[in-house]
Amino acid sequence: MRFCELTGGRGSCRAVWSRAFVVEKRLGGSLALPITDAPQQFGRASPAGLSNDWAWGKMATPAAIRRVCGTPRRGRFPRTSVYESLAVPTDELQQIVCCFGQPVAGNPTQYMMEKAFAKAGLDWRYLTLEVPPEALVDAVAGLKAMGFRGGNLTIPHKVAVIPLLSRLTPAAEMMQAVNCMLREGNDLVGENTDGKGFVQSLREVLDPAGKKVVLLGAGGAARAVGIETALAGAAQFTVVNRNIERGETLAKLIQEKTNVPTTFVPWQGDYAPPADTDVLINCTSIGLNDPSGRVPVDFAAVPQTCVAADVVFNPAETQFLKAAKARGCKTLDGLGMLVNQGAIAFKQWTGVEPDTTVMRDAVEEFLEA
Repeated sequence: MRFCELTGGRGSCRAVWSRAFVVEKRLGGSLALPITDAPQQFGRASPAGLSNDWAWGKMATPAAIRRVCGTPRRGRFPRTSVYESLAVPTDELQQIVCCFGQPVAGNPTQYMMEKAFAKAGLDWRYLTLEVPPEALVDAVAGLKAMGFRGGNLTIPHKVAVIPLLSRLTPAAEMMQAVNCMLREGNDLVGENTDGKGFVQSLREVLDPAGKKVVLLGAGGAARAVGIETALAGAAQFTVVNRNIERGETLAKLIQEKTNVPTTFVPWQGDYAPPADTDVLINCTSIGLNDPSGRVPVDFAAVPQTCVAADVVFNPAETQFLKAAKARGCKTLDGLGMLVNQGAIAFKQWTGVEPDTTVMRDAVEEFLEA
């Protein structure tokens, strides 16, 4: 089991603790939070204290923690990280945001966000929640009812969530995909930070202005990346997808919304990109949590001057990127996009500028653990 120090907050115990919490105080250690691949679970601590059962999804009360850890001075628990201390409840509720998706196991966003909240001194929590497609309506209603401040959406909810929201931002409206929900009073507003995060990352290795881009895939990530890269000045797009209807729809969307020439190519066998391709982007989920996952591309046909980018962040170096690197191409992993889009969402939820170095370090720590 993999553990990191808990970055507890100053607020109520409304937080829902991650699976596999343990208290090492009995052994002279500190309260620890695991870097776990599992979605969070809900429960309560047993009256007898923090038993082994707690390691499988229970939530501790302050009294239970005191029985194990002792009573802290001035009502606070001993410091367990360089950022924060775990605290007893106050009159203020903690602010909660979350991620809905399926699958969400292995997603480092919670760890990244909670590190950033702690660094900024914010008493916020981020929950990773597995939500199947048939439960999305109930999940969004629950988010609103419980007063969550917002949340992220990942596969397969980025398009399906749209009818459940009060309105969309101009960017989300343009690409018809949402990866971020923002609370405005009793309304939930759909935003998309994926594309902006990707373009920020791409500009570190290549200015997309005037470039010819190939998009592999036609889902929510491809919509966001395509639209924002087009708005950043890309000259031409090719959309490659197995599902012809979805691929043609995305090609039409990019061209109509941005006036950038876009064509669709059915994905059959190993795709061979045009010789003048400047940027080749894997926007599929192939390779996510699967180091052996292979994107069907004929890399012998990929120009060596091309930048190969992958939106997949776990593992950081996918088979797609390894093959591109072996071909001699510059590569761009999905970590930059993950951190950048997360930083944008963080600022929109909290109004505070996050420390992106802390966020990047947290993601790398999670993936290396």
